[in-house]
Amino acid sequence: MKHQFLNIKNSTDEKVDFYIYGDIVPDTDWKWDDTEVMPNDIKNLLDEHKGKKINLYVNSGGGSVFAGLAMYNMLKRHDGEIIAHVDGVAGSIASVIVMAADKIIVPKNAYLMIHKAWTWAVGNANDLRKQADDLDRIDEGIFNTYKEKLKEGIEEETIKQMIEDETWLTGEQAAEFFAIETSDSLEAVACASDFYQNYKFIPSKLVKNKEQGQLSKEPKKVENSTQNESDIESLLMEIDLI
Repeated sequence: MKHQFLNIKNSTDEKVDFYIYGDIVPDTDWKWDDTEVMPNDIKNLLDEHKGKKINLYVNSGGGSVFAGLAMYNMLKRHDGEIIAHVDGVAGSIASVIVMAADKIIVPKNAYLMIHKAWTWAVGNANDLRKQADDLDRIDEGIFNTYKEKLKEGIEEETIKQMIEDETWLTGEQAAEFFAIETSDSLEAVACASDFYQNYKFIPSKLVKNKEQGQLSKEPKKVENSTQNESDIESLLMEIDLI
């Protein structure tokens, strides 16, 4: 089976290596290039490689919260060992996806980033209040995935505040709070993402790379600038953890 949007390498009868090196999107309607990954990509891969050990290599700035949670749950159900390697950045919902792994390895010069979910919304006061309530419940679900990997003695309120503050953690810093392993620094491929422009506290190292054009994708081109009403509503109501 060919997976158009997942880079698969070193597939044997016992193991498979694959890469999430792009943004997390809900479905094909949201795919703008071959780096973006959706839940069906993960489902197809897991169906094909049942029981195998998976080396999951991640370099992603985030994306759709619901798509990412679906990917997390599918990986969590996999009946083989999963080792997640953060090659550059596991930001936002990508940091949730790696929490599905049995072992997480983050090099000293790579990052985990955690923060609160956000959304675009349109409507009256009642609609917006509901959106805020929905976001609170989503944040609770996100926190529960992090809680499973907390090191003994770490207070839950500490992590909740880090989520509130949008916190970027190097591998060494992340290992102080989560049950992960660190490794020596590596030469990682720059992570292209549409979401970096929305983050408040990107590490200066990444900002420098961004200014050099290494981290951001080119602006998305829309051949027809006129969208119908349903397309606009779908865009505005899509909840993203980015």
